[in-house]
Amino acid sequence: MEALRQDDPRRFGRFAALARFDEGASAVRYVARDLASGESALITAARPELAAVPVFSRRFQAEARTAERLAGGWVAPPLDPGGTAETPADEAEPLWTAAAYVPAVPLAEAIAIAGPLPERALRILGAGIAEILSRVHAAGSVLQGLAPGTVLLAADGPRLTAFGPLGAAASAEARPGGQLSVRLGYLTPEQIEGKEVSAASDLFVLGLLLAYAATGTTPFTEGPAEEATRRIAEDEPELDAVPEELRELIANCLAKDPDQRPTAGTVAAELALEGAAGLARGGWLPEPLAAAVADQEARVLALEVPEEGEAEAAQAGQADAPAAPEDARPEDPRTFREPEDARTAPEPEDARPVDAPALGKPADVAAPSGDADPGNGDIGEDRGTTRFLNTGPRPPQNDRPTTQLALPHELTAPGAPDALPAAPPAQPAAPLALPGGPVAPQQPGHTHGGPAPYPAAGLPAGPAGPGGPGGGPMVSLPLPPAPAPAPDPAASRRTLLTIAAAAVGGLIVGGGSVAALGSGGTAEATDDKPAPKPRRTLPGQAPEPRWTYAHPASESSPLTAALWQDKLLVVTSESQASAVDLRTGKRLWQRADGAKGQAALAAGADLVFVASPTEFLWLSPKNGKVVHRVRYTEAFEDLPGLTVGRLAGSSGPVIWFTGSHTVVEKAPKPKKGKKKGKDKEVVEAYFFAYDIVRRKELWRTSVPAGRAPGTPAYRVVAERSADVLVRQDAASLTAAEVKKAKGKGSVRSFDQKTGKLLWAKQYGAASLEAATTGDEDGTLYAAVGQDLQAFEADSTKPLWRVEGSEDSWFGTPLIAGPLIHTTERSRLVGAVERESGRLVWRRSTEVPGTGPAPSLTLSGSEKTLIAADAVQVTVFAAADGERLWKFQDIGSADPKGETVRASYRALAFGETVVVQRDRSFYAFPVA
Repeated sequence: MEALRQDDPRRFGRFAALARFDEGASAVRYVARDLASGESALITAARPELAAVPVFSRRFQAEARTAERLAGGWVAPPLDPGGTAETPADEAEPLWTAAAYVPAVPLAEAIAIAGPLPERALRILGAGIAEILSRVHAAGSVLQGLAPGTVLLAADGPRLTAFGPLGAAASAEARPGGQLSVRLGYLTPEQIEGKEVSAASDLFVLGLLLAYAATGTTPFTEGPAEEATRRIAEDEPELDAVPEELRELIANCLAKDPDQRPTAGTVAAELALEGAAGLARGGWLPEPLAAAVADQEARVLALEVPEEGEAEAAQAGQADAPAAPEDARPEDPRTFREPEDARTAPEPEDARPVDAPALGKPADVAAPSGDADPGNGDIGEDRGTTRFLNTGPRPPQNDRPTTQLALPHELTAPGAPDALPAAPPAQPAAPLALPGGPVAPQQPGHTHGGPAPYPAAGLPAGPAGPGGPGGGPMVSLPLPPAPAPAPDPAASRRTLLTIAAAAVGGLIVGGGSVAALGSGGTAEATDDKPAPKPRRTLPGQAPEPRWTYAHPASESSPLTAALWQDKLLVVTSESQASAVDLRTGKRLWQRADGAKGQAALAAGADLVFVASPTEFLWLSPKNGKVVHRVRYTEAFEDLPGLTVGRLAGSSGPVIWFTGSHTVVEKAPKPKKGKKKGKDKEVVEAYFFAYDIVRRKELWRTSVPAGRAPGTPAYRVVAERSADVLVRQDAASLTAAEVKKAKGKGSVRSFDQKTGKLLWAKQYGAASLEAATTGDEDGTLYAAVGQDLQAFEADSTKPLWRVEGSEDSWFGTPLIAGPLIHTTERSRLVGAVERESGRLVWRRSTEVPGTGPAPSLTLSGSEKTLIAADAVQVTVFAAADGERLWKFQDIGSADPKGETVRASYRALAFGETVVVQRDRSFYAFPVA
């Protein structure tokens, strides 16, 4: 750390800057104090010369939102900015983020202090990062944020502080014409060949990091620096110094063929079966590193907020004194010096940026500085796929209006108006190609703390520094899409705001004002007169909701929501279960006994069944009173300490679920002269069938225990007259099961009457995570690679195959009579014939980019198909795929309402579909 310079901001909203923490290629980080709470924070402020470039600004904000979405676990939570940084009136407002301060040392610095990490620490480090990657990849994204300087070691486990290519860049600079030049550090074989990155690319870099942490060098070091790219692309890694127990796994991560690398979930399971947090209990850092983390924390706590007059004097000096060159500035007595043994270790040759001629052509592609040009493939095609580097079509603009609703202020809970949902984050537009280029060398420094999107890259330079000979390739980055500028919250959160861009010529109508939309600028009110009510005949506009319901802000957010007998909407949360009248949208009752309950089911005609963590409950639909209660300790008294997992499925009065408990196995009697062995605890797991009308266990069957804590997560994919077909979620498989499966998922058949396991089969190349469902006729439908394939369940014989869209895969299909409705991560929804697999129709939801496949719901008449994802709800005619309307919830009408990141859900009954997003519920009429 060092003292603040004259040109450094002294305030960032409610945070007072205390010292410079470090600086990287894209940003400067400051230690700050929250003036409201007194807590320490880490501010990441973009370099002003980069912040002025529109493409950089959008990327900075996009990666900051990625950090917010990943917050929790090994990503420190972001903090509410609470205002803007203080800057002179003639300067642009800076870009910055605030994160909780977490004492930690960068991986490279840790190696310099204590040398290579021991095996247990390596397992915790790798498992923690793999757990983050698994969350990123599950959303269909690629992180590209791993580097020795972006991975930190804290007292309780690792932390990741970069969430995109800019955060992990070795250098970045603004170029004339609004272009941005970025150079990467670590490269993968596919990048060297000029191919697009994928989730497997993150695994290759994870392998490099683990090898580096295990040996103090990376596995392609030997040889001239100028041949580093050739070694990465062609040579086998040198892993002799890696602990033998981890050598095979790391070698698999470093496979040249991306298809041969393991998934992030597999890596996490093999490194730490009980999870990184479980393995790290009791401490995990070698003593020198633990001491370094504690020392850093003490130094930060010793920093004091400057007196007001002192801060004003420093700010005044900015206008009077020109900034001196870095090497000409006098040493500040408040500068914090690092001990010699704590300096960052030099990094290996093969991690240095090197020339990559194969990427020269993409490097010449300039990033656009303004609006997308319709002529370069940015818009116009009805596709949900995203292509990189301006080489193909981009997601189209909406050709129909999307309705956005805000819950009226009077529906919010008294006394807590600021806790209702707010506008969702701006959605990405087309991806940007950023040509690389050299920048002035940056001295690596500390990279501690929370989820700042642009930490110091901590990557090695070429022989003559980052900008000199031997510097890195000018990489044209295949970035995730950068978002368009978000509307002004004050304008975008008005009640019943309707966006009808195509229909009304770029105007936003509603909420008491008309705001003209410029080319990417914020909306400005132009008329204070009330606008007319949106026309019901506007094509694509969502119908008026029958009712809206706001879950009280004083209560915890909903965990589950389910329909009971087409009469009640039953919502469970951490604190209680509650019921809403489906006719009026009014809450009828709430019951604390149902806290943390699973989705409600009908137990006969007059009871609501809820499974809580400790008991089964039967509630009165009139007032929520507990009519019957069966505690697990009583119903399954022969299984003491039984933990019941989530419900695997239900049919009529029967539910299926898994459970587990721990037993102690006595050590065998020792042989004469030998010591007695230790008793050990073993998890026993079961699959249950239970009748919720008769309140009676039908059967249970022993099944293999799942990943710690031991309860396997099952899902019933098909029910037939003689058996039920079940899939186990990949995340609950043990490391041994994952290894045995060899990347293929399986389906198990259990006898309907006895629960006996009849068989377990694999289907083609369907993976462990492949979406799968089945029908009563004995046909299974599974995602296989990019395609959807049908199989005979009993024989595994392939029946037909439907090709998916490029670089996508299918989500869980929905069976409806003679059709199967399909969904893809490229945001395409369609229908195929069950018998032949013939494609009937396929349409895009028109959500830009890719993400998790939309979840599908059919209306009661099966005439309307509802597709819900994290961005919007899109409604289609089930027969021919005509897009009927779209809907987005923009949250609370209060400008201070919290940001909502939850995905949409749809629950259909009769001629109504209930759309939920976090606390907000809307009942729309449908055919």
